[in-house]
Amino acid sequence: MKFFQVEVVFANPQHQKIISIYVPSNSCVLTAIKLSGILLEFQNIDFNKNRVGIFGRLSNLDTKIKEGDRIEIYQSLLIDPKGIRVKRAKKQKIS
Repeated sequence: MKFFQVEVVFANPQHQKIISIYVPSNSCVLTAIKLSGILLEFQNIDFNKNRVGIFGRLSNLDTKIKEGDRIEIYQSLLIDPKGIRVKRAKKQKIS
């Protein structure tokens, strides 16, 4: 069986973690995340809320990965960027 190297990345406001690991060549995103051990360190990761991606492009947990991929676990947004723009626009109209 062949192995290749990938990175698994997660960040929250207090801490950023980048883990470089070797995974079997037929691995998917979820396999790499589990093998990285990151779920043990950040027990608040919930795949019903946290999305995943590879190099900034959203993907699914069952997406096949390749050598050198950077698997990212995203935080859910605390503030909706569109909502902020709408509020700002309304405030400017009032002023």
